[in-house]
Amino acid sequence: MIKMEKSDKIFVAGTDNYIGKAIKQKLLEHGYASVVDGGPTGIDLSDSRAVDEFFTVESPNYVFLVAGESGGIAANMNFPAQLMQNNLQINSNVIGSAHRNRVTKLLYLASSCVYPAQSPQPIKEEYLLSGPLEPTNEAYALAKIAGIKLCQAFSEQYGANFICAIPTNIYGPDDDFSPEESHVIPGLLSRMHAAKTASAETVDVWGTGKVRREFIYVDDLAEGCIFLMQQDGGQSPVNIGSGQAVSIAELAGMIKTVVGYPGGISYDTTRPDGMPLKVLDSGVASRLGWQAATSLESGLAKTYSWYLNRTRALQPRA
Repeated sequence: MIKMEKSDKIFVAGTDNYIGKAIKQKLLEHGYASVVDGGPTGIDLSDSRAVDEFFTVESPNYVFLVAGESGGIAANMNFPAQLMQNNLQINSNVIGSAHRNRVTKLLYLASSCVYPAQSPQPIKEEYLLSGPLEPTNEAYALAKIAGIKLCQAFSEQYGANFICAIPTNIYGPDDDFSPEESHVIPGLLSRMHAAKTASAETVDVWGTGKVRREFIYVDDLAEGCIFLMQQDGGQSPVNIGSGQAVSIAELAGMIKTVVGYPGGISYDTTRPDGMPLKVLDSGVASRLGWQAATSLESGLAKTYSWYLNRTRALQPRA
């Protein structure tokens, strides 16, 4: 059984995003003293020469590949080429260099959008490539599928110990709260906070509010990734979910309560809903001994608390 030792050098590729930051922090909390991420200026992971040079100099034993560009429905519809190309380049560079430098093990983090739009629910790992993808995020999904298949190809051809995890929708501190590129939770948190501050009467939500989604707090995902890195596993991806699904309308109501927004919520039905239901079957991870620890209510409260502190810190001082 492969086991990360406290002295092993661990490369977290993607600490410029909130998932990578959470994994790095959890590794440090668990006593892994040699965690590298490219330093204060970072590495351009889309530059193959820069990636190869980093691996040659640092010689990491383990790699968490959580880098790449992502976004909500709006970003996926507006920037499909950008999202696809960025992720394809990063996946190819990091996975290829990890192989050439003989890392002990690599974990690649995909996305639940890799599953077909009409997958039976809850979604099992075996449903991958069993049908057409959701059109609103097809380009991004194809890039993430390519990452999964590239890991499997290196494992098959060279015996590389490259594994894949597929998370459900992620949220938490340090997420992208911008109105243009945010996912549903940070987008609603920031919009309801702004509406509360401005005493706005209503907040618009894309779609009908009827679709159901599953969410996982970023710290739980980080723990799940570290857990999977310690397990003996084959080439099949492993789902990482929370097991708690809510409708977008229910989620909006929960966020309204957390923010303390007194106004109303309206639904823009001219906007796309995406998949009607998307919940992962995390039975494989559960049987291995892992499960999420943070309820959606608790995670939303933690995320909004972080958002408030950051907003206050950014306000100009009198």
